[in-house]
Amino acid sequence: MIKRILLILILAASFFYFDLNELLTLEGLKNSMDQFSQYKAQSPLLVIGVFFLLYVLVTAISLPGAAVLTLAAGALFGLAEGLLIVSFASSIGATLAFLTSRYLLRDTIKQRFPERLAAIDTGVEKEGAFYLFTLRLVPIFPFFLINLLMGVTAIKAWTYYWVSQVGMLAGTFVFVNAGTQLAQIDSLSGILSFNLLVSFALLGFFPLIAKGILTVLKKRRVYKNYSKPKKFDRNMIVIGAGAGGLVTSYIAATVRAKVTLIEAGEMGGDCLNYGCVPSKALIKSAKIAEQMRNGERYGLENTSPEFSFKNVMTRIHKIIADIAPNDSVERYTDLGVEVLKGYAKFIDPWTVEIALNDGGTQRLTARTIVIATGARPFIPDLQGLEETSYVTSDTIWNKFTELDEAPKKLVVLGGGPIGSELAQAFARLGSNVTQIERGARLMKKEDVEVSEFAQKALTESGVNVLTSHQAIRCEARDGKKFIIVEPQGESIVKKSSTDKQEIAIEYDELLCAVGRSARLEGYGLETLGIETERTIETDDYLETLYPNIYAAGDVVGPYQFTQVASHQAWYAAVNGLFGHLKKFKVDYRVIPWTTFIDPEVARVGLNEQEAIEKGIDFEITHYDFKDLDRAVTESANDGFIKVITPKGKDKILGVTIVAEHAGDLMPEFILAMKHGLGLNKILGTIHMYPTWAEGNKYAAGEWKRNHAPETVLSWLEKYHTWRRG
Repeated sequence: MIKRILLILILAASFFYFDLNELLTLEGLKNSMDQFSQYKAQSPLLVIGVFFLLYVLVTAISLPGAAVLTLAAGALFGLAEGLLIVSFASSIGATLAFLTSRYLLRDTIKQRFPERLAAIDTGVEKEGAFYLFTLRLVPIFPFFLINLLMGVTAIKAWTYYWVSQVGMLAGTFVFVNAGTQLAQIDSLSGILSFNLLVSFALLGFFPLIAKGILTVLKKRRVYKNYSKPKKFDRNMIVIGAGAGGLVTSYIAATVRAKVTLIEAGEMGGDCLNYGCVPSKALIKSAKIAEQMRNGERYGLENTSPEFSFKNVMTRIHKIIADIAPNDSVERYTDLGVEVLKGYAKFIDPWTVEIALNDGGTQRLTARTIVIATGARPFIPDLQGLEETSYVTSDTIWNKFTELDEAPKKLVVLGGGPIGSELAQAFARLGSNVTQIERGARLMKKEDVEVSEFAQKALTESGVNVLTSHQAIRCEARDGKKFIIVEPQGESIVKKSSTDKQEIAIEYDELLCAVGRSARLEGYGLETLGIETERTIETDDYLETLYPNIYAAGDVVGPYQFTQVASHQAWYAAVNGLFGHLKKFKVDYRVIPWTTFIDPEVARVGLNEQEAIEKGIDFEITHYDFKDLDRAVTESANDGFIKVITPKGKDKILGVTIVAEHAGDLMPEFILAMKHGLGLNKILGTIHMYPTWAEGNKYAAGEWKRNHAPETVLSWLEKYHTWRRG
C-alpha cells in the first residue's frame, strides 16, 4: 500500500514540477491550440490516443484540469468525436480513482467507523446506483470527491462505471460543446452560468421524479387486480394482540385514529400467557428453592424446600391474571380501541373478514392494516415425537398445572435461551433434567466464555447438559419413553454407517425448545401473494408487498423479543397512519436482550465473536464482579461485564453482562449507545454505593486505567518530586 501511495504522490508532484498544470488552464489551452492542431493534422490517431490516456491519468489521480481537458476535446475533435472520447476517458479515469480510494482507504475507514460504514453499505446496496446517478447529473458536486467517497462504500465497480458513464453525459456534452467555441470563452465560470447550474440542479431532480413515478407504477401494478374502496370503515386494522399489536393499536388510538384490534386467543399474546411472564415467575420460585438448599451461603442452615408443584403453578397463573388487566379488552376499549375477538382473513389489501368467536362474521375495510400475529414454538421433524407426546414453552403451563410435583425425568430439547431458562428452573424444582443441544455449546450467539459460564451454572443447578448431541428419534419401550441421541463432532469415530453410538435417554416429559417460527398461515397472505419464506418480508419501513399493509413483531423478525415488537410497533403505527407525509426507517442499531438463567446473561450491540467476524479493530474491557462490594455482600459475585470498544476509543460497540441483575444493569449502556455517550461519560456519573450499578462505573474505570496517559503521568511524577524539594 505504501508503495502505491508513493507512486501517486510522485505522479502528482511531477505534474506540478514540470509545469504541466499550466497546460490545463484556460489560458494555457488557448495558447497551445495551434500547436495541438498541427500535431493532430500530422498524426490524428496518436493525438487521440495520447489525449485519451492523459485524460484518464488526470482523472484517475484527481488532478485539477479535467474541465479544461473537456473543453480541449471539443476544440480539437469537435462535438461528436470529443464527446465520445471524453465520455469514455472520464468514466474509466473516475473508476480508477474509485478503485484507488477503495484499495487505500476502505479498510482503514471500516476499522475506525464500522457501524457507520455498515449502514452506508446497506443503503448503497439498495439505492447506490440511484444516488450516484443523481450526483453525477449535478456538477455542483466535485466529481473527484465523489470518486473518493464512493470508493469506501460497497458499490460494485461495474455499477460505478456504467452509472458514471451515463450520469456524466449531460455535463460532458455542455463542456465539449463549449469547447467548440473556445475562442469566445473567457472563464470556466462563464460556462457554468447561474441559469445552467439551475438547469443541472433541476436535471438532478429527474431521478427523484422518476423514482416517484416508478413507485406509483409499482403500486398500480401491485393493486391492479383489486378495487380500492372509496371510503374506509377504519383508519387502521391490527391483527394480533401481542406486544406488537397492542402497542400499534395503542399509538393509533392515542392520535385519535379509528382502529380495530383483532385477536382470536388471549389478549397479551405469547409473552403474557405462555412466555416471558410465566417463565419468569417459575424462575423466581426455582431460585428461592435453590437459595434454601444453600442457606449456609448466607449464614443460615441448608434446608430442603418442601412444596407442592401444583401451588407453584397456581402462583404462576395468579401472576398472569394479575397482569392481564393491563392488556385486557376492557382497558383497550377504554383507550379508544375497538377490540374484536375472532380470526381475521384478508379478502383484499384493504378488507378483512373476521370469523368472530361468538359465531358471527364481520367485514371491515381500512386504509392501513398491520399484521402482528407473532410466532409459535418450532416442532422438529423427529421420528416418534408425536406418538410419545411432548410439550412446548406454550403448552407446558396448562399441562403441568395439575401435577403435584415436577416431572421426575424431563428432557429439554434445545440449548438456546428458552431451553436453558426452563432446564435450570425445573432442575431446581426437583426434576432430573437432561438438556440436549446438537451444537457444540449452549447459547451459541453469545461469546464462548459466556456459553461456558452458562453451562457451568446449569450443571451446578443439576442439569445434565449434552452438547454436540443430535436427537435421532423418540420411541416407547415397555411403557417407558426414550429419546435416542447420537454424539456429534470430530472426536466421534464410527466403525460403519450402522454403528452410530446411539444413546437412549428415558423421560417422563419432553420439552421442545428449539426455536420459534412465525405464524404465517390462516389469514390469507397466500391469497395476496405476500412473500413468506420464514417470516413476512418487509422493507425498511415495515411495508409488505402492499404499501398499505405492514408487519411488526415476531412475524417479521429479525429479532424475536417483546421489546423489539414494541419498538417496531411505533414504526408500523406512525408509517401506517402518516407515511404519506413522512416515513421512518426502523432503527435496529441498539437492540438489547437478556437470558434469565441464574446468573443472567444480558447483551446489547456487538460481542467479541461478531466483532471478529466483521473485521473490526476492537479491544475488550473486562470487569469482574468479585471486586464489587454489593455483589460480595449478597454472596453473588460470579460474573463479569465485558465491553467492546474501537481500538483506543471509549465509544461503546457492545456490552455483555453476566450477573444476577444483568438485565437491570444494562439500560445505562443502552442509553449511552443510543445517544453516542462513551465510557468516560459513565465514569464521570455518580453511582450510589453500594449498588450493583456501580459495576458499570468500575467497568468504565477499567477502560480509563488501561488508557492512562503514561507520558503525562511520568511528567506529573517528576513535577510532584520537584514540589517536595
